[in-house]
Amino acid sequence: MKLKQLGLLGLSVALAMPAALAQQKTAPKTTTTKATGGTRLVEKVTAKPGEVVIPYEKYVLPNGLTLVVHEDHSDPIVHVDVTYHVGSARETIGKSGFAHFFEHMMFQGSDNVGDEQHFKLVSAAGGTLNGSTNRDRTNYFETLPNNQLETALWLEADRMGFLLDAVTQTKFENQRSTVKNERGQNYDNRPYGLAGEMVSKNLYPYGHPYSWMTIGYLEDLDRSDVNDLKNFFLRWYGPNNATLTVGGDVKPAEVVKLAEKYFGSIKRGPAVQNMKLPAPKLTQDRYVSYEDNVRFPMLRMVLPTVPRYHPDETALDALAEILGGGNNSLLYQNLVKNQKAIQANASHPTAELAGEFSFTAVGFPGKGLDSLEMVVRRSLTEFEKRGVTDEDLQRFKATREAQIIDGLASVSGKVSELAAAQTFSGSPNRITQDLKELRALTKADVLRVYNQYLKGKKAVILSVVPKGGKNLVARTDNYTISKEGFTMPKDEYAGLTYVKPTDNFDRKQQPKAGTNPVVQVPAFWQQTMPNGLKVIGSRNAEIPKATMQLTIPGGHRLAQQNPGKAGLAGLTAAMLGEGSQKYTPEQFSAALEKLGSSIDVVAGDDNTTIYVESLTKNLDATLALLEESLLHPRFDAQDFARVKKQTLEGIANQNVQPVAIANNTFARLIYPSGDIMRVPTSGSVATVQGLTLDDVKQFYQQNYAPNISNLVVVGDVAEAQVLPKLKFLQTWAKKDVALPAPAAAAMPTEKTRIYFVNKDGAAQSEIRIGYLGMPYDATGEYYRAGLANYLLGGAFNSRINLNLREDKGYTYGARSGFRGSKYAGPFTAQAGVRADATAASVKEFMKELQNYRNGISDEELQFVQASIGQSDALRYETGRQKAAFLGRIVEYNLDKGYVQQQSDILRNLKKEDVQALAQKYLPTDNMYIVVVGDRAKAFPGLSELGYEVVELDLEGNPVASAAPAAGPAAAPAAAPAAAPAADPSTTIKKAKSKTKDEDGSKKKRKQKADENSEKIKEKSE
Repeated sequence: MKLKQLGLLGLSVALAMPAALAQQKTAPKTTTTKATGGTRLVEKVTAKPGEVVIPYEKYVLPNGLTLVVHEDHSDPIVHVDVTYHVGSARETIGKSGFAHFFEHMMFQGSDNVGDEQHFKLVSAAGGTLNGSTNRDRTNYFETLPNNQLETALWLEADRMGFLLDAVTQTKFENQRSTVKNERGQNYDNRPYGLAGEMVSKNLYPYGHPYSWMTIGYLEDLDRSDVNDLKNFFLRWYGPNNATLTVGGDVKPAEVVKLAEKYFGSIKRGPAVQNMKLPAPKLTQDRYVSYEDNVRFPMLRMVLPTVPRYHPDETALDALAEILGGGNNSLLYQNLVKNQKAIQANASHPTAELAGEFSFTAVGFPGKGLDSLEMVVRRSLTEFEKRGVTDEDLQRFKATREAQIIDGLASVSGKVSELAAAQTFSGSPNRITQDLKELRALTKADVLRVYNQYLKGKKAVILSVVPKGGKNLVARTDNYTISKEGFTMPKDEYAGLTYVKPTDNFDRKQQPKAGTNPVVQVPAFWQQTMPNGLKVIGSRNAEIPKATMQLTIPGGHRLAQQNPGKAGLAGLTAAMLGEGSQKYTPEQFSAALEKLGSSIDVVAGDDNTTIYVESLTKNLDATLALLEESLLHPRFDAQDFARVKKQTLEGIANQNVQPVAIANNTFARLIYPSGDIMRVPTSGSVATVQGLTLDDVKQFYQQNYAPNISNLVVVGDVAEAQVLPKLKFLQTWAKKDVALPAPAAAAMPTEKTRIYFVNKDGAAQSEIRIGYLGMPYDATGEYYRAGLANYLLGGAFNSRINLNLREDKGYTYGARSGFRGSKYAGPFTAQAGVRADATAASVKEFMKELQNYRNGISDEELQFVQASIGQSDALRYETGRQKAAFLGRIVEYNLDKGYVQQQSDILRNLKKEDVQALAQKYLPTDNMYIVVVGDRAKAFPGLSELGYEVVELDLEGNPVASAAPAAGPAAAPAAAPAAAPAADPSTTIKKAKSKTKDEDGSKKKRKQKADENSEKIKEKSE
C-alpha cells in the first residue's frame, strides 16, 4: 500500500488504487486490498494532531454499495447513514413528489420489520432516527448507543432489500395523507411558504428537474399509485446507488463484516448515471407575483449561478456575505439600517445541478416593492464602485472556518459531511478541498464572479404581497411559463423486476444488542466569584472551540409588577446586540466575524441568556467583546428607534400566523388573570409603544446582576486556563434584584370547553389542549409525569402520534408534554391538522387522553424504560449539550447525583405509577381546548363533541355565541362561565421557537449536507 502525502494540513491518505477509480460508484476493476467477502478497501484517510480532517476508511462491496467508516471513540455512540443518490431531480413532469413520498414509505415496515417497528426499535434502544429528501438525494439515519450498531444495519438493510412485499395500498394511502399534511403545514399554511415553489417554476425551463419542489404537487400525488412507487424503488434504491456511512465508537473491521452480512446479498440495481444540465438562460427579467396571507410584502430576486463544488462556488458565497450577509453588508446598510425594510439579505444555495444567487427584502406594510428593488439594484452599483476589501475577505474566511469546525462537533455531523461528499463528489474527503479553496480565495476572485454571474444579468423577481395588495408588486407580471422545447425524457421504469436476496441466516431474528455502554456524566468544576456569579465548566477537547452560556434570571416575568412595561426584557436584550460604548453595531459585528465568533442575547420568559461561541484560539478576543457588550452597552437612540419599530411590526405580524394565534390564545386561557404570562414575551403593541430608551437603561441597571446569574463554560479550555480570562466579570457590580416568586401550582377546576378562533384561509387547523401544570423538578412529580407522558405523546411511537398521523392521516405530527421552569408551566397536547378533520382530531386527542388514564401494558412500560434508560449515551456528546446539562445543574441547584436518581426512578417505575400519574395530571374534564382555523372548514362538527364552544376574536375576546353542545354525557354538567376576557393590551403570544430568515437560508456548511431537505418526521422529542 503506497502512501501519498498530499501536503495539506499534514493530511495523509493511503491510496489502494488510482484516484480515478476511487471516484467510481461501482466496484473498481483493478485488484485492490480486499476485506472478507470480496469487499475492496479503496482509501484510508488518517489525521495528525491539530488537523481539520475527518479520518475514514472507504470500501466498495461487490454489489456496488459504497461503505465509509469513521472511527471515533470519544463517546459511546454510533451514527448510521444510508444516502441514496436520488431526489426529486430524478422525477418527471407530472409525477413530482415521488422521492419524498417514498421516503415516508421506507418507514412503514419491510419483510422482517413490522409496521411502525423501525421507530419503536430505535427508540427502545435509546436512539433517535430520521430521514430527509432534497432535490438530489434521500438519506436515512440513526444515532444509537454503540451496542446497537448491528440493529441499525439490520434495519437499514431490510428496507433496502426486502421492502416491496410489505408495501400495501393501506400504507400507501395513509402516507399520501401524511405528505399532504406536511405540505399543508410547511408550505400552504406557512407565511411565504410558496415562495420557493414560485421561484423554481419560473427560473428553470418547463420540465427541468429543479422546476418543482421536493414536496411535489398534490395533484401529482393524487394520480400516483402503488405500482408507481414500487417502480421508483426498483429503479433508484439499489446498493450501487447508495452510500452507507457509519461513524462513532466502532471498529472498521467489524463494520465491514456486518455490512457484508446484511447488505452483501442485495442485488445490484440498474446503473445510475450522474446528470449534468446547463444553467438556465434568462433573456429578460421575469416578474412574477402571488398574494399570500402575510402582513409584510416580500421581494425576492434570484439569478442562476453554478452547481455545488464548482470552482466558483466559494467566491460566490463570499459575494453573498458582502452584499447581504450581516450588519456590515450593503443590503443591511441600505435597507434595514435606515428602516426602508424590516429584513434584507443575500444567499447562495447550491445543489448538484445548479446554484441560485438570491436577494430577499421584506418591506413594511403598505409599501410598494418597486422601491426595494431599486435599492437592491443601487446596492449592486455601489458594490461595483466599492469593490472588495481585505476586511470583507477576512470576515468571510474566519466565519466559514468556524462553521466548518462547528460541523465536526458531533459524530452525526461528521458522518453527514462524509456521506454528502461521497455522494456528490465521489470522495468523502471534501472538507480538505473546501478549506483549500477557502484559504486561496482572493478579492479578485470575488470581483470576477460578480462580473460573470450578476453584473447585467437577468433575474426572476418575485413579489409576495398581502391578500388584496396586488398594487404593491415590484412590477406587473410579465412572464408566462412556456412548454416550448420540452420533450418528455425517456422512460426509466420499463422492465424492472423485484429480486429478493437469499441469505444463509435468518433475517427475521433481530440482532442481540451488546453490553450497554458505560456512560459518564461529564466531569465538571464549579466556582463562585466574589460578586456572587456562579461559574460551572467542563473540558471538552474534541474540537478547538469554546461554548459559553450566561444566564441572567428575570426575563419577561420581571414585568409582573409593572405589566405596562411588557416587552422591555426583549428590547433590552436586543439593544445589547447593538454595539457598545467603544464599538458601533457595525464595528462590533465586524469584530466578531473576523474571529468567526458569535455573541447572541436572547430574552425568554424566565431569563435573559447570552450565548458565546468561539474558536479556542480566538477566545481572549471574543471575551473582550463580551465585556464590551455586557458591561458597556451602547444604548444609542437611533438604534433603539429601529429595534422598537421592528418589534412593533413583529407583534402585529403574529395575527396572520395560525401557529402563533393558537399558542397565545392558549396562554391567555391557562394563565390566571393578572399573570404576565398572558402577555407575549415580545409585549403588546400598547406596551411596546410606550417604552423608551430610558426604560431600557433602567431595566439593564436594575436587573442585570452577577449575584443572581450563572455562567457555563464548555470546550477545549481547562479551568486553570479560563478563570483568569474571566476576571473582567468580577467588576460587574452586585445588585438587589427582586425576582417574582413562583406561585403555588394548582390543578384546574373549570370544565373543559372548546375555544375557537377563526383565521380565514388557513390551510390547516391548529389545536392546543391542556392546562397550567407544574414547575420543573428533576426528581419529583414533574420528572415522573414526563416519564408517564413519553408513551402518550413524547415519542414518535406515542399513542397520540400513531393515532392521528399514522392511523388516521390527519396530521404531519402530534405530540404532548409538560413544560415547566421554576414557575409552573403548561401541559400541552398539540398538532396542526387537516382542516376537514378538525373536529375528528379533537375527538381523537381527547379519546387518547382519556384512555391513557386507564393504564398501560407491560410491553409499553418496557418500551418507556428501555427507550429513556438507554438514551444517556446521546445526552452529553456536543458542547451545546454539555452546556445545557451544566446550566440546569447550577440554575436549579441540583445534586451531582441527580442523574442516577432519575435512573433509579425510571428503573423502578411501575404500570400503576403511570396510571396514577395519568389520572392525576391528565384532568380531561378540566382542560382548555383551543382550535384555530378557517371557520368554513374547521368549525363544523365541533359543537357535536359534547363540549361548549366559545368563539374568540384574534385578541382573545368573546364574539357571537357559538353553537351549544350537542353530544352525549361528555357535555359539561353545568353551564360554564364565559371565556376570560383578554387584557386589552395583550396580543398574540410570540412563538417559542426562533424562525429562520424568510428565504429559509442556512449556514453554508449545513446547507451543503442537507440543502432544501424536506424533513419527514419529528421522530425524536
